[in-house]
Amino acid sequence: MDDSRHPSPVLLASASASSTSTGRINLDVNGSRRSSYSSTKKRGHGSRSWIKIDQDGNSEILQLDKATIMKHCSLPARDLRLLDPMFIYPSTILGREKAIVVSLEQIRCIITADEVILMNSVDGCVVHYNLELCKRLRTNKDQSDDLPFEFRALELALELTCTSLDAQVKELEMEIYPVLDELTTSVSTSNLERVRRLKGHLLALTQRVQKVHDEIEHLMDDDGDMAEMYLTEKKLRLEAYTSSDVCSQTNYSGGDRVPSKSAPVSPVGSIKGSQKLQRAFSSIVSSSKYGSLISSSSSEENIDQLEMLLEAYFVFIDNNLSKLLTLKEYIDDTEDLINIKLGNIQNQLIQFELLLTAATFVATIFAVVTGVFGMNFAATIFDYPNVFYWVLIITGFICGFVYLSLLLYFRHKKVFPL
Repeated sequence: MDDSRHPSPVLLASASASSTSTGRINLDVNGSRRSSYSSTKKRGHGSRSWIKIDQDGNSEILQLDKATIMKHCSLPARDLRLLDPMFIYPSTILGREKAIVVSLEQIRCIITADEVILMNSVDGCVVHYNLELCKRLRTNKDQSDDLPFEFRALELALELTCTSLDAQVKELEMEIYPVLDELTTSVSTSNLERVRRLKGHLLALTQRVQKVHDEIEHLMDDDGDMAEMYLTEKKLRLEAYTSSDVCSQTNYSGGDRVPSKSAPVSPVGSIKGSQKLQRAFSSIVSSSKYGSLISSSSSEENIDQLEMLLEAYFVFIDNNLSKLLTLKEYIDDTEDLINIKLGNIQNQLIQFELLLTAATFVATIFAVVTGVFGMNFAATIFDYPNVFYWVLIITGFICGFVYLSLLLYFRHKKVFPL
């Protein structure tokens, strides 16, 4: 009875060994899971929040990583770096095989022929783009629109970017003109500090507008880049060619199944070998036809539609750039005017100093004469008390004559106008 109640030492040792091994296994499993999770997180850099907008105007928030987006949109990794909010890149519009990469100010998205993948953000431009694009797609759902889906999404991105930059330019104009006018009337340290701060904002805004201006101009000058952006036509062309290729291969394979009556019976191995050779030859021909089709269609693409779209916003952004350059010229003219005023004041001070120097010279002559006659020496002139008054009067006339002579000399030399 006692032996049955108490477990044996062998069983205790085996149980402890099994629990230890189980704990090790769990620890190894958890450790491997943690290491695999950390390695996956490091390798995939995590997922980001994106907004997917389809052609019907429906939007949904997705968590996607770079690998999924690269595979879905056929984009290289360097294009996705342009959309990374951790890095600051200038405004860029890139046309790829199956997508358009747009990075304009705060709007960073990938436009395909069927959907827009927008980087989710709390910025007002991103929220406005999402709402406005969904609204336009739902409104124009039953209406015929000349622009394809990708151009409507690109147009809205350009519109919101140009509108935002235009609002900033107008705000800067309203703020900078009164400060410059006040500076011309009152040159002070506070006004100069305000102008310096506004000039820094002006230079930064000019660079941003200049980059958007140059990007649109670059697209308008390159017909190949504009032809790459016709995603809907390329997709329809590819689908039509794929369906026609499938039909031709089906007909070709159906024709092979009907044997020729006059042909001799060949072994099965030779039939399989000939079929493999014919399939390889047909795939080579189809790939060459597809490459020639894409190249010919891209070279003969009608890009007038996109060119007119870009030209409208190019004129708009060029107007904003002209306003900023006008502001910069106005600031430069104000600085030149202030420098001229300061130079004029400095010249006036120099003229006043010159007048004081001439007066000091004349007074020194008078003081020398009075000092000489104040010396204690024997002279017959001191026997007549009224003679000293005449000496003072004559010395005063001489000093006045010398001072007037100096003024006439300065006027002759045009040192200062009198």
